[in-house]
Amino acid sequence: MGEDDASEDDEASAVDEPALGRFGGDMGTQGITEGQFNMIIAPKLRAVIADDEPLSREKLRFLLGNEPDVDIVAECSGLEDTLAALRANRPDLLLLDIEMEGGSGFDVLRAIPASELPIVIFTTAYDSYALQAFEAQALDYLLKPFDRERLHRALERARAEVAKSAKGALNDNLVNLLSATRKPHAEKRLIIKSGGRVVFIQLDEIEFIEAAANYVRLHVTGKNAYLFRESIGRMADKLDPTLFIRIHRSFIVNISKIKELQPCNNGEFMVSLRNGKELPCSRFYRHALESLWKGTQ
Repeated sequence: MGEDDASEDDEASAVDEPALGRFGGDMGTQGITEGQFNMIIAPKLRAVIADDEPLSREKLRFLLGNEPDVDIVAECSGLEDTLAALRANRPDLLLLDIEMEGGSGFDVLRAIPASELPIVIFTTAYDSYALQAFEAQALDYLLKPFDRERLHRALERARAEVAKSAKGALNDNLVNLLSATRKPHAEKRLIIKSGGRVVFIQLDEIEFIEAAANYVRLHVTGKNAYLFRESIGRMADKLDPTLFIRIHRSFIVNISKIKELQPCNNGEFMVSLRNGKELPCSRFYRHALESLWKGTQ
């Protein structure tokens, strides 16, 4: 399969690390009970209210009382207590005013790493900050006074985001369960996560693996290529060296797919695969190829 034939629509993720995060914690590799499954699919929204006006906090609390799946874990009036509440509770949702004691809502967003920020919905009387809010990756911007229906629509969007993250956590856990139960000496397949699915790829279907910045592209016989986040060095460490060989800083090939080697200038080779694809072998990795033909002499 040539590079031009590869499709990057299916973007996959590496499967080494456990599912972590505010949408379920460390899920481990011990299995999922029915109760845990229901918790993941229909999570409760844990919310922090941050507003310097007591009446505004009271109104929000009243409106949220109509949302049975929303649990208010903290109410804050200033920058410092909001930051403390976010770090202590790791909520799913932050209902954030622009002006607050000791700073602004944007100061809150700047103080928390993006990976640790909950979903943010601004609730403010100022319409002039909307563009800045969305540039800061806010999910919604509610202009006071807003009613129950407007808040409900914003919360529906937040629920959809939480459900999306929960689905990803469930897929991560499934991958970990499969990886934990497999037998390394008998393993004949690679398990990756792609397009919301867990994909099983037989090792003998892999033709070659190509580096693509912080990703690798997996070229599979008769199928689209799979792009997933992993370094090619780590991929080389994971694969059986009797089946796969690294020939270049950017390429790993399946030994059984090699058709011939063509010497080039400066001690380099072109590696021709059975599918017609030609890949370069750099001098640095030449010794790996030499070990193949020396073993036949």
